[in-house]
Amino acid sequence: MAAPGRSDYSTLQLLALLLPLLGPAKVLAGCGCGDTSRDGHGHGEGLDSPHRGAAFKYSREANEPEPAQKQTQGREQMVLIPSGVFTMGTDEPGIPQDGESPARKVRLDSFYMDTYEVSNLEFEKFVKATGHVTEAEKFGDSFVFEGLISEDVKSTIDQAVAAAPWWLPVKGADWRHPEGPDSNILNRMDHPVLHVSWNDASAFCTWAGKRLPTEAEWEYASRGGLENRLFPWGNKLEPKGEHYANVWQGEFPTQNTGEDGYVQTSPVTAFPANGYSLYNMVGNAWEWTSDWWDTHHTADETYNPKGPSTGKDKVKKGGSYMCHESYCYRYRCAARSQNTPDSSASNLGFRCVASAP
Repeated sequence: MAAPGRSDYSTLQLLALLLPLLGPAKVLAGCGCGDTSRDGHGHGEGLDSPHRGAAFKYSREANEPEPAQKQTQGREQMVLIPSGVFTMGTDEPGIPQDGESPARKVRLDSFYMDTYEVSNLEFEKFVKATGHVTEAEKFGDSFVFEGLISEDVKSTIDQAVAAAPWWLPVKGADWRHPEGPDSNILNRMDHPVLHVSWNDASAFCTWAGKRLPTEAEWEYASRGGLENRLFPWGNKLEPKGEHYANVWQGEFPTQNTGEDGYVQTSPVTAFPANGYSLYNMVGNAWEWTSDWWDTHHTADETYNPKGPSTGKDKVKKGGSYMCHESYCYRYRCAARSQNTPDSSASNLGFRCVASAP
């Protein structure tokens, strides 16, 4: 699942009326992945979960002595991704409307990528050093998944996204208060920072001496050296019955069983790394890229592509803990979605890259 957008509610209501007419093949496009944009807007289990073992035994925390809270977000927490040629996109798109096709050869120079999604701890360091105020804080609200909001907060909300009613605009929701003013991140400092817009993420990257990845860089890195595979580890979602990513289990949007150990975000160190030693490239939190959104791509081989020069929405990749195959099959390497640069939501984060010398 991805977050909605901020445009006129009337547009979203019209979409809601049209969705039943589109048929099953079109339902995936109506999951709300783009409906948490700012122009569209007018507590879960964690380390104490009974399902914790399924994911935790693969995590860095379970296998290395250094706790996640002590990590530093410098170049030492980045991985050098080698230069090379890979197949971007797919000729068998899971969601054709998203512009996943055609499969095309892309040649990239080497670059560094953050091993982990930017955590609350690292974002807090940035805020303390710069005084940065996120756009969610400036706007006074952000989108939150309905199933994570307390009844007290829910009782104060009288609006919803018509096309995706599980997305609610919550006053006081921001990176420090992911589910609204009565929530906090005290026990989630090693989880990905959420409710950060593309503009917020870019500001962090600049402060850190880095940048956001292009969509091509992100997809190349996510594949971990594998060609034409659905996921960073292969084609099976749960190899040998084990969970390799934090996504939705159960029936969306009414029941998340948390079989992978989490019903919302997980630590940035959780689950197995891919072939390039990168964690959580799919699932957990959507990740911003630098590219403007476009659904038409050349089939010709390209070199270090950067997407269109202008646009309305920015590309995000990887899906989140809200994604389920039955409704938002976007936790595949080739999958993609979009939001306006000032959008924020309770499943949207980022990681940085840096150009290699």
